[in-house]
Amino acid sequence: MVNLVAAQKPLLHGLMKMAGIRLHTIEIEPGTVMSIWVPSETIQKPKKSKSTEAAVTTAKPTKPVVVLVHGFAAEGIVTWQFQVGSLTKKYSVYVPDLLFFGGSSTDSSDRSPRFQAECLAKGLRKLEIKKCTVVGFSYGGMVAFKMAELYPDLVEALVISGSILAMTDSISHATLSSLGFNSSAELLLPTTVKGCRALLKVAAYKKLWFPDRLHKDFIEVMFNNRKERGELLEGLVVSNKDTNIPDFPQRIHLLWGKNDQIFKLELAQKMKEQLGDNATVEGIEKAGHLVHLERPCVFNRRLNKFLASFHEHANQAKHEV
Repeated sequence: MVNLVAAQKPLLHGLMKMAGIRLHTIEIEPGTVMSIWVPSETIQKPKKSKSTEAAVTTAKPTKPVVVLVHGFAAEGIVTWQFQVGSLTKKYSVYVPDLLFFGGSSTDSSDRSPRFQAECLAKGLRKLEIKKCTVVGFSYGGMVAFKMAELYPDLVEALVISGSILAMTDSISHATLSSLGFNSSAELLLPTTVKGCRALLKVAAYKKLWFPDRLHKDFIEVMFNNRKERGELLEGLVVSNKDTNIPDFPQRIHLLWGKNDQIFKLELAQKMKEQLGDNATVEGIEKAGHLVHLERPCVFNRRLNKFLASFHEHANQAKHEV
């Protein structure tokens, strides 16, 4: 029987190519590869020689760079399918698959968000990206925060949706208890239709119904690498004693679904206070954790408004200098 979710992939890939991005695989280091959707105009295919097939190379981006980093339940273009097309006219858009999502993998035993951030930064550098704005959702938001902390010369601005600086043991316990789950794996790595429905129920504001078969197909396609992803969840939680608030030089915009049940708007507002004057927070009505999928038009308008404002301010600062 045909997997309905898998059958949609060629269509989604085609839509991404129409929007102007194509899949490219990069070796980050021996044993570690990362799949990244990159602007089509940056891909260069040299002529084949008679003896060997020439490798595909990439050129520098031609517009300001926006990197879209996905969450835990789906790979890059599934997460950001409604955002790519709204951005590619003005920006060079890159959509990575984090390690153990899509075609990305590593033989390293490191499962920390720091390692994900380091690998992503290395990949972007290899694509000749000097500066970028990173948009991170949920798990991808934690990776984005870490990358901004480690590489302030690379990450010039952040947009974070439904995420936090770090998953402390107290936040993890409080969040799971309020949602009625015993572990992050039970919530984020469902094995049954019931579990998939439960995840969708807490992630979305609207009551969405899909047939059981679609849930089964989604579990089969989107929740592979279960052992490694379980280890990623274990590597996510840090002790309260080991956390501190970095002094971020970047502008940070927290773009939230007002009805987010996983990371409530109050968490975003508290985080804005911790981050200081460089941070702003904005809520979107009638949207939950999956705000970018539930209300994509509103999300895209707010995202584009922030990006335009940031780049206008950056250009003014350059001229003043």
